[in-house]
Amino acid sequence: MRLLTIYEGVRELIAEHEPDAVALEESFVGADARIALSVGQARGAVLVAAAAAGVDCTEHAPARVKQTVCGYGRAEKGQVQRMVKLILALDDQPGSSHEADAFAVAICHALGSPLAEVLR
Repeated sequence: MRLLTIYEGVRELIAEHEPDAVALEESFVGADARIALSVGQARGAVLVAAAAAGVDCTEHAPARVKQTVCGYGRAEKGQVQRMVKLILALDDQPGSSHEADAFAVAICHALGSPLAEVLR
Protein backbone atom coordinates (compact mmCIF):
# COMPACT_ATOMS: atom_id res chain seq x y z
CA MET A 1 0.00 0.00 0.00
CA ARG A 2 2.89 2.36 0.76
CA LEU A 3 4.34 1.99 -2.74
CA LEU A 4 0.92 2.38 -4.34
CA THR A 5 0.41 5.60 -2.36
CA ILE A 6 3.76 6.93 -3.59
CA TYR A 7 3.02 5.90 -7.18
CA GLU A 8 -0.44 7.48 -7.19
CA GLY A 9 0.81 10.66 -5.50
CA VAL A 10 3.59 11.12 -8.04
CA ARG A 11 1.21 10.31 -10.90
CA GLU A 12 -1.19 13.03 -9.65
CA LEU A 13 1.65 15.55 -9.31
CA ILE A 14 2.81 14.82 -12.86
CA ALA A 15 -0.73 15.18 -14.21
CA GLU A 16 -1.22 18.47 -12.36
CA HIS A 17 2.13 20.11 -13.13
CA GLU A 18 3.05 18.46 -16.47
CA PRO A 19 6.84 18.54 -15.93
CA ASP A 20 9.28 18.10 -18.79
CA ALA A 21 11.45 15.84 -16.66
CA VAL A 22 11.77 14.14 -13.29
CA ALA A 23 15.15 14.36 -11.57
CA LEU A 24 16.20 12.07 -8.74
CA GLU A 25 19.29 11.81 -6.61
CA GLU A 26 21.07 8.49 -7.07
CA SER A 27 20.65 6.16 -4.12
CA PHE A 28 23.18 6.27 -1.34
CA VAL A 29 23.62 2.86 0.27
CA GLY A 30 24.51 3.32 3.92
CA ALA A 31 25.12 0.77 6.62
CA ASP A 32 21.47 -0.30 6.93
CA ALA A 33 20.48 -2.53 4.01
CA ARG A 34 16.79 -2.46 5.05
CA ILE A 35 16.66 1.31 4.64
CA ALA A 36 18.43 1.08 1.27
CA LEU A 37 15.89 -1.49 0.10
CA SER A 38 12.93 0.64 1.22
CA VAL A 39 14.33 3.75 -0.45
CA GLY A 40 14.98 1.75 -3.62
CA GLN A 41 11.41 0.54 -3.67
CA ALA A 42 10.06 4.08 -3.23
CA ARG A 43 12.35 5.35 -6.00
CA GLY A 44 11.05 2.55 -8.21
CA ALA A 45 7.47 3.71 -7.65
CA VAL A 46 8.49 7.25 -8.66
CA LEU A 47 10.32 6.01 -11.77
CA VAL A 48 7.36 3.86 -12.86
CA ALA A 49 4.92 6.75 -12.37
CA ALA A 50 7.11 9.02 -14.50
CA ALA A 51 7.63 6.37 -17.17
CA ALA A 52 3.89 5.64 -17.31
CA ALA A 53 3.28 9.35 -17.93
CA GLY A 54 5.98 9.47 -20.61
CA VAL A 55 8.20 11.84 -18.62
CA ASP A 56 11.97 11.48 -18.92
CA CYS A 57 13.83 10.65 -15.71
CA THR A 58 17.39 11.59 -14.87
CA GLU A 59 19.45 10.61 -11.87
CA HIS A 60 22.23 12.76 -10.42
CA ALA A 61 24.98 11.56 -8.09
CA PRO A 62 24.90 13.21 -4.63
CA ALA A 63 28.44 14.55 -5.03
CA ARG A 64 27.52 16.06 -8.40
CA VAL A 65 24.48 17.78 -6.89
CA LYS A 66 26.59 19.23 -4.06
CA GLN A 67 29.32 20.28 -6.50
CA THR A 68 26.79 22.08 -8.68
CA VAL A 69 24.99 23.84 -5.84
CA CYS A 70 27.84 24.48 -3.39
CA GLY A 71 30.98 24.22 -5.49
CA TYR A 72 32.18 21.34 -3.30
CA GLY A 73 31.09 17.71 -3.74
CA ARG A 74 31.36 16.92 -0.02
CA ALA A 75 29.36 19.89 1.25
CA GLU A 76 27.50 19.52 4.55
CA LYS A 77 23.69 19.52 4.67
CA GLY A 78 23.66 23.01 6.20
CA GLN A 79 25.76 24.34 3.32
CA VAL A 80 23.30 22.88 0.83
CA GLN A 81 20.38 24.50 2.67
CA ARG A 82 22.09 27.91 2.67
CA MET A 83 23.06 27.74 -1.00
CA VAL A 84 19.56 26.64 -2.07
CA LYS A 85 18.18 29.66 -0.21
CA LEU A 86 20.63 31.97 -2.00
CA ILE A 87 20.26 30.46 -5.48
CA LEU A 88 16.45 30.46 -5.36
CA ALA A 89 16.24 33.79 -3.49
CA LEU A 90 14.02 32.22 -0.83
CA ASP A 91 12.97 34.21 2.23
CA ASP A 92 13.98 31.31 4.51
CA GLN A 93 16.15 28.23 4.24
CA PRO A 94 14.30 25.06 3.28
CA GLY A 95 12.64 23.57 6.35
CA SER A 96 14.50 20.28 6.26
CA SER A 97 17.58 18.78 4.68
CA HIS A 98 15.27 16.58 2.56
CA GLU A 99 13.53 19.65 1.17
CA ALA A 100 16.89 21.31 0.49
CA ASP A 101 18.14 18.14 -1.24
CA ALA A 102 15.07 18.09 -3.51
CA PHE A 103 15.64 21.71 -4.49
CA ALA A 104 19.35 21.01 -4.99
CA VAL A 105 18.63 18.09 -7.34
CA ALA A 106 16.26 20.31 -9.34
CA ILE A 107 18.91 23.05 -9.52
CA CYS A 108 21.54 20.54 -10.63
CA HIS A 109 19.22 19.20 -13.30
CA ALA A 110 18.28 22.67 -14.53
CA LEU A 111 21.94 23.67 -14.79
CA GLY A 112 22.95 20.39 -16.42
CA SER A 113 25.22 20.39 -19.39
CA PRO A 114 23.52 20.77 -22.80
CA LEU A 115 25.92 18.08 -24.04
CA ALA A 116 24.50 15.64 -21.50
CA GLU A 117 21.03 16.33 -22.91
CA VAL A 118 22.23 15.62 -26.44
CA LEU A 119 23.85 12.36 -25.31
CA ARG A 120 20.61 11.18 -23.71
